[in-house]
This record gives sequence, C-alpha cells and structure tokens, in this order.
Amino acid sequence: MRSRGHVILSHGLESGPEATKVTALAAAAEALGWTSERPDYLDLDRSKDPAKVAERLARLLDRCRAASAPVVLGGSSMGAFISALASLEVDVAGLFLLAPPVHIAGYRALEAAQVPTVIVHGWDDELIAAAAVVAWAAPRRDELLLVDDGHRLSKHVEYGAEAFTRFLARLS
Repeated sequence: MRSRGHVILSHGLESGPEATKVTALAAAAEALGWTSERPDYLDLDRSKDPAKVAERLARLLDRCRAASAPVVLGGSSMGAFISALASLEVDVAGLFLLAPPVHIAGYRALEAAQVPTVIVHGWDDELIAAAAVVAWAAPRRDELLLVDDGHRLSKHVEYGAEAFTRFLARLS
C-alpha cells in the first residue's frame, strides 16, 4: 500500500521518542496508512539549555527534507514548538500541536506557517497558560481543543490520538 504521507512526531523536553503521547499518535497515523518517525532529541535535552532549541530544530528540518511524501508535523510541548517553527522553513501539509509553549525563555516566540493546525491543550497546564495558547491560536483561527488536564495531557492520550486520526483523515 502506498503511503498517504509521512508524519514526524517530536517529543517534549523531559520525554523521549517512546513517550506515550507521540507513540499513540504514531500508531494512529500508521493505522490510516501514513508512515511515521519519532526523532530522538534526548542528547540535546540533557542540558535544558534554550540554545539547544536551534539544534533540535535543525535535526527536525533534516528529517523533513529527507521525507519523500507529504509531511505532517506533530509534537508535544518543546516538540510542538519546534514543529511549528519548522513549518516556516519547509512545506508541511499540517501541524498537530500538544501543549505548545508560546514562548521559550531565552529563545523566541512561537510562530507557524498558515497550514491546517490542530492544538490540544490542558485548561490546567501548569507550564503554559491556556489563555496564552488561546490568544496565540485565535488570530490564526486554528482548531483548538481545550481539555480538563495539565501539561502532560496524561488523561487525554487516547483523546489526542482520536483527534489526530480525524485530522489526518481530513488531510488525506
């Protein structure tokens, strides 16, 4: 079967490529006939240095440029942040952002290409205020799913995978 496209899912700063959320998203994509990959940024994340954001972004851009199928970028927290920034530099079919920071201290504010975008964010996110994400998404008119959860969205892993399935189905 020919792939419908390629999904690149980036994990959060205190996570890894086998993290629950990105693993669930990868399974959802593959069930629809998309290929997926989850780059490993653990070596860059150890220092928690904002300067490493640029290196994370460069790694993701390399993966995007190596993909031969239409690319959808997704990620959680820092992974969402770099996915959004990458969309400004390479063509992507869409963005799926979980708990995206709207600003990284010592780095820059969140920006993203005007492509189909879905954001899942917790009302009780202890790191990134829901109101800040609403304010960022509003002028873009992004689909924003606010849930009763915190930053890790641990109570909404399945919900996120279901939303991702619907998003990919619309893009196909």
